[in-house]
Amino acid sequence: MSHEGSFLFIIALLPFLGALVPGLMIRAGRTACASFTAVPTALAFIMLLILSPAVLRGEVITAEIAWLPQLGLSASFFLDGLGLLFALMITGVGLLIILYARFYLSGDDPMGQFYTYLLLFQGAMLGIVLSDNILLLLIFWELTSLSSFLLIGYWKHLPEGRQGARMALAVTGAGGLAMIGGMLILGNIVGSYNLTDILQAGEQIRASEWYLPALILILLGAFTKSAQFPFHFWLPHAMAAPTPVSAYLHSATMVKAGVFLMARMWPVLAGTDAWFYIVATTGLVTMVMGAGIALFKDDLKALLAFSTVSHLGLLTMLLGFGTQAAAVAAVFHIINHLTFKAALFMTAGIVDHETHTRDIKRLGGLRHLMPITFVIGTVAALSMAGIPLFNGFLSKEMMLEEASHTGWLGNPWVVPVVATFGALLSVAYSFRFIGHVFLGPVRDDYPAKPHDPPFGMWASPALLVVLVLVIGMAPFVAEGIVTAAASAVTGADLHPHLKIWHGFTPALWMSVVATLGGLMLLALHGKLDPIWRAARRPEAKAIFDGLVAGLVALTRGITERTHTGKISAYLALFTVSSVALGWIAYAGSGLSLPTRELLPVPPVIAVGWLMLVVATASVVVMHHQRFQALILIGIIGLSISAGFVYLSAPDLALTQVSVETVTIMLLLLALHFLPKTTPKESSLGRKIRDGAIAVTAGGGVGALAFAFLLRDVETISGFHLENSYEGGGGTNVVNVILVDFRGYDTYGEIIVLGIAGLVIYALMQALLDGPAARRLRSGDFSNDRSRDRHPMMMVVVTRVLMPIAVVVGLYIFLRGHNEPGGGFVAGLVIAIALLMQYMASGFAWTQERKRIEYHTMIGLGVIIAGLTGAGAWLLGRPFLTSAYTYINLPPIEEFELATAMLFDLGVFLTVLGAVMLMLYSLSRIARFAGETVNTGPMDYDPAVKGSVGTPPRPAEPPTPVRPGPEGAR
Repeated sequence: MSHEGSFLFIIALLPFLGALVPGLMIRAGRTACASFTAVPTALAFIMLLILSPAVLRGEVITAEIAWLPQLGLSASFFLDGLGLLFALMITGVGLLIILYARFYLSGDDPMGQFYTYLLLFQGAMLGIVLSDNILLLLIFWELTSLSSFLLIGYWKHLPEGRQGARMALAVTGAGGLAMIGGMLILGNIVGSYNLTDILQAGEQIRASEWYLPALILILLGAFTKSAQFPFHFWLPHAMAAPTPVSAYLHSATMVKAGVFLMARMWPVLAGTDAWFYIVATTGLVTMVMGAGIALFKDDLKALLAFSTVSHLGLLTMLLGFGTQAAAVAAVFHIINHLTFKAALFMTAGIVDHETHTRDIKRLGGLRHLMPITFVIGTVAALSMAGIPLFNGFLSKEMMLEEASHTGWLGNPWVVPVVATFGALLSVAYSFRFIGHVFLGPVRDDYPAKPHDPPFGMWASPALLVVLVLVIGMAPFVAEGIVTAAASAVTGADLHPHLKIWHGFTPALWMSVVATLGGLMLLALHGKLDPIWRAARRPEAKAIFDGLVAGLVALTRGITERTHTGKISAYLALFTVSSVALGWIAYAGSGLSLPTRELLPVPPVIAVGWLMLVVATASVVVMHHQRFQALILIGIIGLSISAGFVYLSAPDLALTQVSVETVTIMLLLLALHFLPKTTPKESSLGRKIRDGAIAVTAGGGVGALAFAFLLRDVETISGFHLENSYEGGGGTNVVNVILVDFRGYDTYGEIIVLGIAGLVIYALMQALLDGPAARRLRSGDFSNDRSRDRHPMMMVVVTRVLMPIAVVVGLYIFLRGHNEPGGGFVAGLVIAIALLMQYMASGFAWTQERKRIEYHTMIGLGVIIAGLTGAGAWLLGRPFLTSAYTYINLPPIEEFELATAMLFDLGVFLTVLGAVMLMLYSLSRIARFAGETVNTGPMDYDPAVKGSVGTPPRPAEPPTPVRPGPEGAR
């Protein structure tokens, strides 16, 4: 990777790393907090400036780190002209917002929290504009929705702030979900998820039958993010956020993300009728509608919010035209809109901060009291109106020029007339901003005495209006970045020339009409305002709230009908759905003809199969008798183990026998404290229904398995057989699969097993603290107790078997990589031996001889397995890749030493610890229920002369023991 590529990773990471700083630095003071917040943003901005000469020359800087290349997942970034433009906007304006917020936020506002949210959002935006992988872009896209939710709802004490945050998250999040589908379709069409590959496949994408679905889904994401009709309503409600948030999110960053997406995908999606009529029409409608609403808003930020909606519509319309000149105009207006709109938002914040109101009808005459703010706001508003010598005029003229050449459904007048009317409305609300806020006589009823703010607060908007004037009077200074960005948008080598005077063109006359008409409309504003307020019109927010309420009612109804708390209903629904999906798959493709003959069935096997069927049916019939059902389940498990032996699967047979033994023993202990029978709750009709579902599902699965057995199916087993020894160093393919090829699965399974043991332990603690504890104490289990619960013969046998079992377990553990065995089976074998010790001599006597806590054993096993897998990284290999060698240690013959043994050791410890922790949990119930605790190894010890039994200790006290080490009593 080149140094330039490394810069891209650093730029993308800096805001996220910087987000850790504000929460700490706020303790050093507000200025220190703001200063340290600015550092990562400034560093990213400087790095972008260092990379900009190469990008302006037409180079594209790339950087990539492969993660899961088979799935198209990689951390890849690229920087071209469009990415450079947006990255400079994000970081440059970010620095100004950091400075502005330092003086805007009050001492009661948690500034560290604000700057943390701001940097998280900044990092997400940089990720969007720099990502080369569309899957990575989607992650950053959703991060912008989440971080903007935090920023918009920053003032948690304001109900409108919380509502605005929820609305923004709901709308943009829903659009993001649609966009995910569209992006995945694009990746599937092209065969790559890298943007650089997708942008080269424009003809292939436009020719695909999936072009229109992909286009609609992607545009839903762009339109919701950029507040296009009919999704425009969330943006004005987001104005409840602090003004620094509005100035950043709603002029330079978040709302421009949708515009960026349309510009980025322009080479592959533009150029079709569908693109023109969807994008251009939506933009044109949004432009006019937003401008019309803005004119009649009395809240300064609401006026600016709807003006932002209008200008975003203008940008969308230009991109929708699909011409190179329109793309140049869009890129240029992105820059211009950033400069004057961010300045205007900050001006509105200054007015609100100093006068304590944003109501235009309570303002006026501020030019005398706030001269600096007046100059800044006036220059920015004149640019927004498109007045000559301000940068907004240049891009407005370019927009009108493109509109004058664009027809709609064959009519050459629709677009020019509507675009001119939108520009007219823009002039009207811009001059209203100037006239109704700053002009007129000084009032004596301001909520607070107005005055200009300190330098730190007006410096940021002042710098922006300087750019407004510089670009407006010397547009050539922006030619470099506009050229690079427009070339990246169109995929062509463009060389636009930006200038003030274009001659007497249709655009000039359209602009004159717009300016004069806007001034005339403003003069009539006083008469039109009451008419506007009295007019009946649909309220977007009310429609949105109604839709949300309807969805909530629908989901609540579905939830109440399906989530009944009955597991039988859940299982029935799941099983029926699975069978239905399986039938749809079968009916859609069918099956090929069988390619294998049915092998002859030996009589012994047929009898065994018949006994298995009978035992299974007996469980269904006798399941109300819990003990008999448990015995039958054990018989079924052992029968299946015999089947594994017959089918030459000794590993599976060993595992099945061990698991059956352990589970039956633990369940026998648990059944002691449960009712001996299960109450009959199901009616005859329900039994018939459930039986039909079970027979259908079971028959379907059996038929599917039988169909596979009769046909040649290509599987991965051949790969495992060929690579087991060379790749994993073992001849036992099953074990190599578990510890190497599918090591991730095994590692996850032992974690789940350990969690199960810990959860059972925690549930028992909760159980002994609740009402069940009283029932246990009052229960009479004396009739179930044997007079000789710890017989001498059982004690002697288990003592003899213990070392033998340990040796067998060790043998199974060591041979597992090349012969049937392994850590899982070895752990179960030794667990069985320990279980027998507990059963023979009682829990207390055995527990006192335990030298390691079961919690520790589980944790140690998981850690050993994880560290073994991570060790492969030191050799540059994937996680859990086995390494092995052969050692010749006289007088022992040569033997293999593999890292898989360490992984198996982790499996062994986790399995043993989990099983014993489950036993401990069950024994606690027994002791709490009044079981006496023996102090000797057996009830009657013949070695003690005259012994008639060892004196028992009393059971646990009535008050449950709080969670602690297993040995605590």
